[in-house]
Amino acid sequence: MIKIIVVGSIKESYLKAAIEEYTKRIKKYTNIEIIEVKDEGLVEEEKAIRLEAEKINKHINPKDYLITLEIEGKEYTSVEFAKKLDTILIENSNITFVIGGSYGLLNDIKQKSKLHLSFSKMTFPHQLFRVLLLEQIYRAYKINNNESYHK
Repeated sequence: MIKIIVVGSIKESYLKAAIEEYTKRIKKYTNIEIIEVKDEGLVEEEKAIRLEAEKINKHINPKDYLITLEIEGKEYTSVEFAKKLDTILIENSNITFVIGGSYGLLNDIKQKSKLHLSFSKMTFPHQLFRVLLLEQIYRAYKINNNESYHK
């Protein structure tokens, strides 16, 4: 099972449609759950990160393989990411991804993470990044099942 914990909600209908489409596609391979926690907005950075972390922690199962999305994390090609997911799933039936809010993630959550993942050194809007993550998860399943998928 794949669980994605995200700070904030999606407002744009075109992003909601893309998320629904990729979620539907991924369900062919595994169960998937997306959990949204409230974005604390533009309050003091330390306070926002702490409050968001409290909400995120409620949804983290200690038995799950935790992957945090971080600019400082390790970058993979799509094929490398697919292989990594395949390897993780051999020993862990549940993978939890965490996408933090505007200010990032509390160090406490980062320390629980077994993989610090980065898609780029660039900054992406959180709402768009959710689509990117889902697409890469879907692509990984296609690669691992030797199914064709556009490049």
